[in-house]
Amino acid sequence: MYFLCLEMKILKENAGPLTNFEVLDFLRSRGAAKDPTRVLASVAPSEFKVYDYLEHTAASSQTKESITEFAAQCKPYKLTKSEIINIVNIRPSSSVEIYPLIENLEARLEESVEELVELVLQVFPSSEE
Repeated sequence: MYFLCLEMKILKENAGPLTNFEVLDFLRSRGAAKDPTRVLASVAPSEFKVYDYLEHTAASSQTKESITEFAAQCKPYKLTKSEIINIVNIRPSSSVEIYPLIENLEARLEESVEELVELVLQVFPSSEE
């Protein structure tokens, strides 16, 4: 597994968590999307299962640019890297969905919770589209 920074460049193997988009992008780069027979690409059967799952999540409609933009716009909220990754992966669309993703949410964000939810909705396309 490879670590991809928010600029989407491989920096160091096994250095940290990935967004679902980064995993999906990596599997696409190995040919998972182009091999309907599932025998020609250098992708393991378990990786095809991950690819199939991620194709039906918010990751399939995200872009490198949208993730980078979201991370930059999150700076005022002082979120940790893991909190940003969780938000990117889950794409919460309401304050109820964002509460479990951010530690001490009420104390840290106070009345900015709805702002953060609006930012998520603005930056990331709907996964239902």
